[in-house]
Amino acid sequence: MAHRTILSERQRAILFDLPTDELTLVQHYTLADEDLEQIAERRRSENKIGFALQLCALRYPGRLLMSGEVIPLEVLTFLAVQIGIKASDLVGYAVRRQTRHEHIDTIRKQYGYKNFSGRGASELKRWLLKQAMDARTNLELVQRLVTKCRLTKTILPAISTIERLCADTLVEAERQTETAITARIEKSLRKKLDKLLNQMVTDQLSRFVWLRQIEVGSNSRKANNLLDRLERLQKLDMPDNILEDIPLHQVKRLRQHGERYFANELRDLSEDRRYAIMAVCGIEWQAKIADAVVETHERIVNKTWGEAKRLAQKQVEDAKANVQQTLVAFKDLGASLLDAHSVNRPLEPVVGWEKLEGLVATATKLTDTMAADPIVHVVNGHNRFRRYAPRMLTALDIQAVPVCKPLFSAIEAIRSKAVNPILSTEFLGKSSKWHRHLKTSDPKLWEVAVMCHIKDAFRSGDLWLSRSRQYADLKNTLVPAIAVPTSSRLVVPLDVDGWLSDRKAQMASNIEALAKRSSEGTLPHGAIENGHLNIERLSADVPEGAGRLVLDLYDQMPEARITDIMLEADKNIGFTDTFTSFQTGAPCRDKLGLMNVLLAEGLNLGLRKMSEASNSHSYWQLLRISQWHIVDDAINRALAMVVEAQRNIPMASVWGLGDTASSDGQFFPTTRQGEAMNLINAKYGNDPGLKAYTHVSDQFAPFATQTIPATVSEAPYILDGLLMNETGLRIKEQYTDTGGFTDHVFALTALLGFQFIPRIRDLPSKRLYLFDPVQTPKNLIGLVGGKVREGLIRDNWSDLLRVAVTLSDGGLPPSQLLRKLASYPRQHELAVALREVGRVERTLFMTRWLLDSDLQRRAQVGLNKGEAHHALKNAIRIGRQGEIRDRTSQAQRFRIAGLNLLTAIIIYWNTKQLSEIVTNRRKRGIIDPENLLSHVSPLGWSHILLTGEYRWPKKLLKNP
Repeated sequence: MAHRTILSERQRAILFDLPTDELTLVQHYTLADEDLEQIAERRRSENKIGFALQLCALRYPGRLLMSGEVIPLEVLTFLAVQIGIKASDLVGYAVRRQTRHEHIDTIRKQYGYKNFSGRGASELKRWLLKQAMDARTNLELVQRLVTKCRLTKTILPAISTIERLCADTLVEAERQTETAITARIEKSLRKKLDKLLNQMVTDQLSRFVWLRQIEVGSNSRKANNLLDRLERLQKLDMPDNILEDIPLHQVKRLRQHGERYFANELRDLSEDRRYAIMAVCGIEWQAKIADAVVETHERIVNKTWGEAKRLAQKQVEDAKANVQQTLVAFKDLGASLLDAHSVNRPLEPVVGWEKLEGLVATATKLTDTMAADPIVHVVNGHNRFRRYAPRMLTALDIQAVPVCKPLFSAIEAIRSKAVNPILSTEFLGKSSKWHRHLKTSDPKLWEVAVMCHIKDAFRSGDLWLSRSRQYADLKNTLVPAIAVPTSSRLVVPLDVDGWLSDRKAQMASNIEALAKRSSEGTLPHGAIENGHLNIERLSADVPEGAGRLVLDLYDQMPEARITDIMLEADKNIGFTDTFTSFQTGAPCRDKLGLMNVLLAEGLNLGLRKMSEASNSHSYWQLLRISQWHIVDDAINRALAMVVEAQRNIPMASVWGLGDTASSDGQFFPTTRQGEAMNLINAKYGNDPGLKAYTHVSDQFAPFATQTIPATVSEAPYILDGLLMNETGLRIKEQYTDTGGFTDHVFALTALLGFQFIPRIRDLPSKRLYLFDPVQTPKNLIGLVGGKVREGLIRDNWSDLLRVAVTLSDGGLPPSQLLRKLASYPRQHELAVALREVGRVERTLFMTRWLLDSDLQRRAQVGLNKGEAHHALKNAIRIGRQGEIRDRTSQAQRFRIAGLNLLTAIIIYWNTKQLSEIVTNRRKRGIIDPENLLSHVSPLGWSHILLTGEYRWPKKLLKNP
């Protein structure tokens, strides 16, 4: 049988080669007294070291030595020292072949090792099948098998046997999953699924492929397009239990296949596989489309409000001339009246009552105009809502919390298209501005009000969808209370009294120190005068000689092409191994093609331009690799490998320990065309765009990035990068700029053990919240904003811990939860309690910030590192004038992720080169102080050729 390859050469070496690093040798090759006794029974030194070598090889990596295998010198030296002989004595070992076999038999008997055969092998194969149902990658399954064999003292078979066994087991696991799903599909449903493949929407577009074209829009046409797809999927009547007990990663894998196969390719698959893929897609896409519909509705509401505000503002602008004329007329009239009054003349001839009536009417009209409320104009969006709202409210399985029942009743009225609906306003808050305008009983304005409140209710979680990823019921998403005590991520006491007493003590101490330093005038970079806080700007703190050292080191940096840098990085790290095939799960064999695709993403060139600039691959070859190997998980794993490799370079430790990080958003302009409707943020001009929100460690490694809308707050995404990355970095301090902080973020970062340090631009305007404001020192009274509502924290402490544990376990993206909590009405206790915790943590932070100049300096240094990344990324994204022109949000996400990965590779290579340069300088007697080296960064690019043709070595082109 042919060898089925599911691992790369690097992965095989990691699993099956003899170890050479000291840590592994000490762990697995340190001989015990019993081992030394067995070894001592051998008379000749070559037999002693040969016996020891075979014993250790069976322990780790767990296999027999191969005939003619070259033994690493590190292994021989490590064993020879323990035995008391020379490493070179191995040369004479096993001249008699029988000697080696005799030693193996002795080891089996003495230590209980057994071959991979017979009943034991059968049991392992059955065990392996269960593991294959849970394993997410080929490598993970092989690792589990190897670990199991080591634990059971089962000698590993040949590598080819292991790969073939794991490959067959993975296929069998997939077949069992597909069979289980297909068995739940009735004959009638199978016909409907077949119809999706055979029915054509256009000459070249099948109904199935049409269904997966899901993108958020910003108008009623896009909303109806999404609803067309949702209603089509709902007509399939999928059973609720069709994915019951199916592992989530298996569901995800089948869905990803369905999102890449075309109709003809699906028809060529076996029935079980085809129906399983289509059924999974039918269920998953319903949730995805429902979320897209709600988000599209949110954009339409925001667009309607934006237009209404512009109309109101335009009215004010247009009325300015009339305002001036009316004021002048009233000024003249008043002067005339005063003049007549001074000489006791009759007022009637002076006033001109008809003229006065006209002026009063004009003034009244202008007064209404100047106080124009956008609500007056928002009714213009009624026709827009009416085009899709009844369909949306019918198609979505909307659920509501009890407090939202009045709004749900209004939804039912719109859903039923009632001719004369009861225009109840119970869904409005008591202080809502809508009350004044809805007194006119205008049904159009009432419907617009309902649609606007639906948007807010979905954001807050008061309305939720039964099938959704983004708008599901929050209560069902949180972990049960019983899971809280077992969480290892929480750093706060389970007992609220313990937390409160600790925070009260810290706050009292900090307030006392702040008052004392303030009265003494010794606050670093600030002062409190007459109840007002004044902050001085930090000055640059660059030691003399740092600039010269940077220039000197970079003058010695070798010039390199970006292609050579990628090849060297992959040779050292093997990051391309993470990009496995969708069909087989094996690493991509065409390394050059894969690197071309990654370059096309990172440089923002696109596959067609890359094929023209490269000497290795055509457009269709690159497209095939992109289609079947580029996914989010693979990019994240590759990034984690590069970050870890850079962290292990000696030079990286000069910049930090990898336990602090900063995060910031970078704006990327986009086009106005395409399915991915991007948003305009006036801060960045009048062009639409998106933001890449990136977390950067103190060692300059960009360990997490995500694509977010240009208009949203960055604060909810801070915890995403800290909790949902593959690198395993344990960040202690997190720095952000002003846009990245809210009280909710302060609260959750504290509950999860992160020291959150934002650089707050308007810090003097922020207020302290104390447990006992009455005891505030006099010179700080002006800084106090209120009292901490301790009772709210007590009443909701258990739910707050559930929220924190849910986020730490990955059960819910932190940004999703934070957006919901920020949208909750003020009376919602969980949101308010979290805000109170945040106020406590923010107060403690502000007092520490004002007292600690080192903290201020660390934050500035951390943020400067993050901001410096923007310049490097701007230099890398050379294609299309730096504009992201991809049509879909997925393609845009890949483009940003590819840019981040390429940036990390350059940083790794620069760090490696700088480390070698510094080492060579030390050998020549040039000692560079660490306080100067810390100001050198691996973000330079002038020595790297980023443009032109991307040519790969000819020797590699023969065997891509």
